[in-house]
Amino acid sequence: MKQKDLLVLSHLRQNARIPLTILSKKTSIPVSTIFDRLRIYEEARIIRHTSLLNFDKLGYGVRASISLKVDHQDKEALHDFLKAHASVNSAYRISNGFDYLVEAVFEQIKDLDSFLDSIEKKFRVKEKQSYFIIDDVKREAFLTNEHLLPFPENPSLF
Repeated sequence: MKQKDLLVLSHLRQNARIPLTILSKKTSIPVSTIFDRLRIYEEARIIRHTSLLNFDKLGYGVRASISLKVDHQDKEALHDFLKAHASVNSAYRISNGFDYLVEAVFEQIKDLDSFLDSIEKKFRVKEKQSYFIIDDVKREAFLTNEHLLPFPENPSLF
């Protein structure tokens, strides 16, 4: 990927709602070029435009990271369960002893307990580890700082 592409994506990672005219000024790339590149990005590189929320201020003060290892026969059903559950913010298939890593958000600890109980009742859980997320140290920050991008001495244009 060209460095100018990374620069545009970096600005979009910081603020996906940045007006193209301002983005053009910040990057010295013509608005029409940015517009054309955005259409290409949305087809191949941008999965979804979204907002990062402060769950605590919305009344969801309990966040947990949960690692799960289930019986081989339950993996597909657990996959579907995690995708459909409203409290699951993110879920990943992982390696090294566990099958899934789940970040879930709840109003109260008892809601987390009910979630974990429902998983243990529906699936043959071999191993489970859960951790409360106390605070975000860094969140969704990869490629957000243009000064840290790996620019060569003479960055190429589009």
